[in-house]
Amino acid sequence: MPSLPLLEDPIADWGVALRDAAERDIPEILIAHQDDPQLYVRLGLDRPPSGAELGRQMEEAASERRSGVRARLTILEHSSDEFRGGIVVHNIDWENARAELSVWVIPQERGKGLARAALRLAAGWLFERCRLARLELLTEPDNEPLLRAAATAGFVREGVLRDHARRGKGRQDMVVLSLLASDLGAPPPDVALRSVTPPRD
Repeated sequence: MPSLPLLEDPIADWGVALRDAAERDIPEILIAHQDDPQLYVRLGLDRPPSGAELGRQMEEAASERRSGVRARLTILEHSSDEFRGGIVVHNIDWENARAELSVWVIPQERGKGLARAALRLAAGWLFERCRLARLELLTEPDNEPLLRAAATAGFVREGVLRDHARRGKGRQDMVVLSLLASDLGAPPPDVALRSVTPPRD
């Protein structure tokens, strides 16, 4: 199974940067869950994570990358190392060259276009470096901010998956959106990320 390469240096464009998630992000993640008590629901969790659980995630991150199972990325504002949110690459199907993305931004930084730009930046890296052909994003039908961010990042709404996800004691419909390598012009691996057309509002 292919591996997901580590980011030796952050990748940046459009005022946003992505680096590998790190243990130093944990305090900011915990604060974000305190500031947004419903964040864990949007992330498909049963409850907010504890510091110990986040620590284990960070410890397992390198082996997950090597085995091609998952990548956790941190969203930053360009020229800053302050945590602004996260992207998780998961549900990777290497045989069919596709993966699912989850993205979130801390409450104080929402509405600034960070999620949109981070999605496009991650997509360029996954298409060029990891040779994926399709990215998917699933969210609840009422998550208008994320639906708008995904659409302006180039993701195409494909439909609604009925009762797709378990939420609490019930089940939840999920909207599925996709972005294809061909949507970005599928630049060859030796072309820099800056050649990808930037997202527009």
